[in-house]
Amino acid sequence: MASVQIRDVQKYFAGAQVIRGVSIDIADGQFTVLVGPSGCGKSTLLRMLAGLEEISAGEISIGDRVVNQLPPKERDIAMVFQNYALYPHMTVYDNMAFSLKLSGMAKDVIKQKVDKASGILGLGQLLDRYPRQLSGGQRQRVAMGRAIVRDPQVFLFDEPLSNLDAKLRVQMRAEIKELHQRLRTTSVYVTHDQIEAMTMADQIVVMRDGRVEQRGKPLALYDDPENLFVAGFIGSPAMNFVPGILRRQNGEAMVEFADGTRLHPPARLAHGAGVDGQRVIYGTRPEHLRCGSPGEGFPTRVAVVEPTGANTEVYSRFGDTEFISIFRERHDFAAGDALHLVPDHLHSHLFDAETGQALPRQ
Repeated sequence: MASVQIRDVQKYFAGAQVIRGVSIDIADGQFTVLVGPSGCGKSTLLRMLAGLEEISAGEISIGDRVVNQLPPKERDIAMVFQNYALYPHMTVYDNMAFSLKLSGMAKDVIKQKVDKASGILGLGQLLDRYPRQLSGGQRQRVAMGRAIVRDPQVFLFDEPLSNLDAKLRVQMRAEIKELHQRLRTTSVYVTHDQIEAMTMADQIVVMRDGRVEQRGKPLALYDDPENLFVAGFIGSPAMNFVPGILRRQNGEAMVEFADGTRLHPPARLAHGAGVDGQRVIYGTRPEHLRCGSPGEGFPTRVAVVEPTGANTEVYSRFGDTEFISIFRERHDFAAGDALHLVPDHLHSHLFDAETGQALPRQ
């Protein structure tokens, strides 16, 4: 195992900059997830870490070695790909043993390593099968087994679950997390799915346009997003955003909305943060809204009700803004009903409308 340091890394393709000075510290044994929309640079960054893409500028270290000029085979990493990348003419055993055979390892040692990895992954009964005889989940386990037998310093995962159906993705998510807890190997995992990031990561790195927007523990990003992008990207359903104006009079602050509705700002807003007349975005998560009485909160009209069993998701409109609210209790709402949504001020957020940055919090 080893720590990973990424220092001011940049990447250019044909003169276009796609990675813009990224710096990330990954502790020994940590599971770090790179997440962001398509084209944000997360897979390119992973490929540079693996040695599959050259680094235009900056420095990447694995353990105490700078690996910028090292070929992939000398970086002591193992990569699990999106498409499994199994050899179709080889059995499961031979796929898992192939890299060890190439290194000249003794047959008895190879068998010991393959048997151990297949035991961890529940592949013991499948070692004589070929990839075409396996399900998608089993193929992904074989791909992970091929990485495990190498006992690398770092595991790299490039969207390994994207080809699986929804139910299997949930199962494999739990299996990868359990595997990491057993092996404690430093891991870097790329996904566009923020649910995967939230449930699996020790550290999340949110990327956009080749830059790091925010990094930290999953719940820290969920509870304290530093800007509108992170607030809207982390969390499902997404945070509700309502444009307004910050009003300050006689030492009291209020947020005024287009229809004249006024609400107190978030309880954690730092004293004196923002100025009178500043354009702001008020943010509140769907689960932090409750039903209120007339005159309370945001006066909305119900558009769609989606009962999911455990929860009821309600889509309603406040002027041009669509709200999503989640209620644990069951409500008999119908389209067109008046619904007064009262935000929890302890869990609300305020962002500057111009910069998108969160206003200072206590």
